[in-house]
Amino acid sequence: MSETPTSAKRLIAVCGKGGTGKTASIAMMAQALAQAPSTGSLLLIDADPAMGLVSALGAQVRRTMGEVREQIIRTAKGGKGEAKTKISNMLDYMVFEALTELDRFSILAMGRTETLGCFCPVNTLLRNGIETLSENFDTILIDGEAGLEQINRQVVRRLHTLLIISDPTSRGMETAALIRKMVCDDKVIRCERLGLVFNRVRGNEDLLRDASRKLDIDLFGLIPFDENVASYDLIGKPITDLPPDSPSISTWRDIVTRRVLAPDGARQ
Repeated sequence: MSETPTSAKRLIAVCGKGGTGKTASIAMMAQALAQAPSTGSLLLIDADPAMGLVSALGAQVRRTMGEVREQIIRTAKGGKGEAKTKISNMLDYMVFEALTELDRFSILAMGRTETLGCFCPVNTLLRNGIETLSENFDTILIDGEAGLEQINRQVVRRLHTLLIISDPTSRGMETAALIRKMVCDDKVIRCERLGLVFNRVRGNEDLLRDASRKLDIDLFGLIPFDENVASYDLIGKPITDLPPDSPSISTWRDIVTRRVLAPDGARQ
């Protein structure tokens, strides 16, 4: 896009317990961001090893960051000094090679890793490589693993917005409360804004608004249950093919416009 974003670079991550429809929600959120001029250039990072976001978008990737990591580890274990130096110098290129560019956004998939054990220096190299790549984008949207893992492992260390996706259940709200504690009390990760979205809502809107107040988390919106999304999930059809007037698409477009992209994230 040629238009300059109206605010500084945005780094947005989405988390929540498993089974809340998080990945489908992120796919719809990505569509809404891609259509908004103030988003600027958009990068999606699929940080879930299952690569559900890639599937939900109907995308194909040539290489994953997991494969880059494996190549580095193999070289470090068996390569000579020259090979290790060469791969270190090529890291930025390898990260860019894993980038898949689509019409309205680019996507980077973390993928799975085969080698067991802790390789903190390698992971640090990759994180630095991703940070270098991210400098080329105005808005970055991250789909993390279900649960609290991406926060526990500090997959990202500082965010503009951390968005919690919850279903309208007590377990979903318990997870949201834990995430809030990790962010606001334990300071595990730094973020400017913490927001909550209830997904698959069928009534009880007032109860959910009251729940968000008790959790002390800013409610970004309520996504209605959408038969179209359920059907597409069942047959594995890309969420990007949803009709533009689907209730969930319309609601996500409103949330992105009024809350995610708003400079002050104005409360409802």
